[in-house]
Amino acid sequence: MHLSPPVNRARWRDIDWIVDLVTATVAPTTLGAWLVPDQRRRPAVLAAAARIWIEHALLFGDAFLLKDGAAATVWFHRYRPTPPPPRYEERIEDACGEHVVRFRRLEQVLAARRPQEAHNHLAILAAPPDADRAAQAAAVLTGSHRLMDTLGLPMYAETHNDADRRLYRRLGYRERHRVSRPDGALLDVLWRPAPSLGVRTVAYPQPAARRTARGGGDRLALVADRSADTSSGR
Repeated sequence: MHLSPPVNRARWRDIDWIVDLVTATVAPTTLGAWLVPDQRRRPAVLAAAARIWIEHALLFGDAFLLKDGAAATVWFHRYRPTPPPPRYEERIEDACGEHVVRFRRLEQVLAARRPQEAHNHLAILAAPPDADRAAQAAAVLTGSHRLMDTLGLPMYAETHNDADRRLYRRLGYRERHRVSRPDGALLDVLWRPAPSLGVRTVAYPQPAARRTARGGGDRLALVADRSADTSSGR
């Protein structure tokens, strides 16, 4: 039996939505506080930096959204060296201002451990914190795997918290390295072997019905049902 994944492949028109999800996910974390200590400015700076990489992923990778828009994943296809985003140095300085040194230090730590062999890189799991977060994260990642597994490549990810670490391990990732972030916290570098491409049935996790309010911005409170957009072709 074929089951449809609970995700849609993101399009350019979805970038604003994914930026809000990423901002709402990262802003409350210790990493977000270290990157941008100014709590008032933090959401805007994180959003501007995230936008650069999400746009780049839609050119050199993929992004997926739960059909209700509650969570997303952002991927890079690293079959060969991926070029930086256009005018990256200029754009990241404009986005981050005085905080750009911290963003660059984090990038250097992550890049140093990145595998050289061909793989798909799970760069971002965006599932903002709320009561349904665990189910939403599991659903979007499982659905994304179903589509990405058709490419027949291993997967690579970094995780910054215990909840995501447990989820990744449950979905077949294994720890490759443990690395110190520039702020002193530890992150795990994970690897998921290339899948078998045989036909199989996947039972997708089912998150609870989505509430319309979301901390990532007014846009997330105003859009009620992304699946309706998809079915109507908008």
